[in-house]
Amino acid sequence: MTKRDYYEVLGVNRNASAEELKSAFRSLARKYHPDMNKEPDAEEKFKEINEAYAVLSDAEKRRAYDQFGFAGVNNTGGVPDWSTMDFADIFGEFFGFATGASRQRQNAPRRGQDLAYTVTLSFEEAIFGVEKDVEITRDELCETCRGSGAEPGTHPAKCTQCGGRGEVRQVRQTFLGSMVQVTTCPVCNGRGEIVDTPCHTCRGRGLERKTRVKKVAIPAGVDSGTQIRLAGEGQPGINGGPTGNLYIEVKVKEHKFFRRRGNDILLDLNVNVAQASLGAEIEVPTVDGPAKLKIPAGTQPGKVFTLRGKGSPILRSNQRGDQQVILNVEIPTRLTEEQRAHFEALAKSMGTEVKPQEKGFFESLKEMFGG
Repeated sequence: MTKRDYYEVLGVNRNASAEELKSAFRSLARKYHPDMNKEPDAEEKFKEINEAYAVLSDAEKRRAYDQFGFAGVNNTGGVPDWSTMDFADIFGEFFGFATGASRQRQNAPRRGQDLAYTVTLSFEEAIFGVEKDVEITRDELCETCRGSGAEPGTHPAKCTQCGGRGEVRQVRQTFLGSMVQVTTCPVCNGRGEIVDTPCHTCRGRGLERKTRVKKVAIPAGVDSGTQIRLAGEGQPGINGGPTGNLYIEVKVKEHKFFRRRGNDILLDLNVNVAQASLGAEIEVPTVDGPAKLKIPAGTQPGKVFTLRGKGSPILRSNQRGDQQVILNVEIPTRLTEEQRAHFEALAKSMGTEVKPQEKGFFESLKEMFGG
């Protein structure tokens, strides 16, 4: 077949820019690639397009072709045979995007996996922060072979099955035509290398399983569900890739008295009828120690008192939440003779009239806490 002018093949003029050449090649490659076009002459046209682009996209070859025609490029080197490549490779190389069939090479550097551990804290440790020893089991580079997997004095050899790529390609016939399937090399398991004499320590893995004790600083103010990220403390990378991260998830034990609501600490406090009726100054437990609280005379059940700055530290801040003291009036279930006499006298003086509440205790409590 008579060779056609390269500019004619790509459908561009002789002054076409490099970008115009590339754009023309993209369009024609999509149209005539043998995996997509089953016309009898599609493969020949595709080779013709490849040859034209290989010459015109090279500045030196293009100058020689413009001056001497085909004679000027006959001795400038071979033209790559793009027809041996699968459709996904061509689109990834020239068109700037990946298709479903395109894959990263199996032996390319990849980031190591992240690790996750849980640490359990007491309520006080979560409030004030603590340093904890966490036992971590992970892979580390083998100290004997320094990660090569080969016994010292020997070296891994390139896998002859995949040629060091770590993957093998198979052409399968489907109802869409010929499709190239890329799979992990079954001989080298994606490493691209074969270890004939495995390291006696790691048995060819290049990694050793080790347990380390890591001191982890838990900041003040954490709560259940808080995650602490330790960069680069996870599994080692693959083929020289970066190490993964270690995530420490916090779990806080329940306290006998205190509860958390965000950065506030809640405390239910019982007082007797006399204290609520007459008023009193009492000591209230806080995470910082006892604090004075003045209860006014006539305080009703459900009354909430706020102790400013007695709550949890706010993460990444020098501020603290508050402590909310929810008052409950405790009704005695057993009375002495003297106490009964006092209550009977009080009941007689206060009368027996009753009246319904406009709003219940629990409704009032829900309003106070935004429920």
